[in-house]
Amino acid sequence: MKIIDAHHHFWDLDRNYYPWLADHEEKHFFLGDYSALKKNYLPDDYRRDAEDFEIVATVHVEAEWDRERQVAETAWLDELNTAHGLPSAIVGHVWLAADNCEAVLRGHMEYPMFRGVRSKPVTSLSPETMTPGAPGTIQDPAWRKGLALLDELGLTYDLRVPFWHLHEAAEAIAAHPNLPVVLNHTGFPWDRSDDGITAWREAMKAIAVLPNVMLKVSELGLKDAAWTVEGNRGVVLEAVEIFGVERCMWASNFPVAGLRIGYKAQLEGMLEILKDLSMDERDRFFRRNAANFYRIDID
Repeated sequence: MKIIDAHHHFWDLDRNYYPWLADHEEKHFFLGDYSALKKNYLPDDYRRDAEDFEIVATVHVEAEWDRERQVAETAWLDELNTAHGLPSAIVGHVWLAADNCEAVLRGHMEYPMFRGVRSKPVTSLSPETMTPGAPGTIQDPAWRKGLALLDELGLTYDLRVPFWHLHEAAEAIAAHPNLPVVLNHTGFPWDRSDDGITAWREAMKAIAVLPNVMLKVSELGLKDAAWTVEGNRGVVLEAVEIFGVERCMWASNFPVAGLRIGYKAQLEGMLEILKDLSMDERDRFFRRNAANFYRIDID
């Protein structure tokens, strides 16, 4: 079975500066203690983790590199591809609300593997603490100007927000029906209580009505629970039902997901959960949808 991993990260802490892995601790990291991530993770490490599977291509998503040198991450990844054959496509970073947004985007676009950006809008720690319209939020006119620029330049957008921001994200994205968008990490169903799942479900349905939005079924890790097939079966099957197999893609989110589960166990768990998919549906989910979205040649 040929597989495309639609979302992973590399970092070289000896060569490059990643504030969150160096000297700026992320106090609200969604998986809690992440000190185990503070070591190099490079193509050879990835290949060891994925050695039991035929991974034919991968998508590198920005890893919070030094924000003063955003294009430098894309340049470095281009070098990695030349030396190691990975990654196959690059999702870089730009601050959408920044005055230099277009200049940074055009810098990224000099590299042929660059496809689009992941730019996290300002979000809240809970639904009760949202500040709509604050600088950098989805309602910020400057942020929306940057989103429109992605559309104009023919780029993709990786959306990463907690599920309680999906209603406002849907409203903003609806203005750009030709912009390819993919929601990261299953919409973060962090609250697995009945009320939490109900709220997550409603938010997922609100953004799934937009036909240009796809879903990465990825990163199901929780701060206070182990990654198990039974613990994640419900949200995976419901997410796939909401978006449809034709708009879903699998992603490992390694090495971050490795804080909760190994690469092999995660992928085998996903295959078990989705065992009732047809061969064609499985190929869409694990390969073709990502190839189409990120324009990866799989012939």
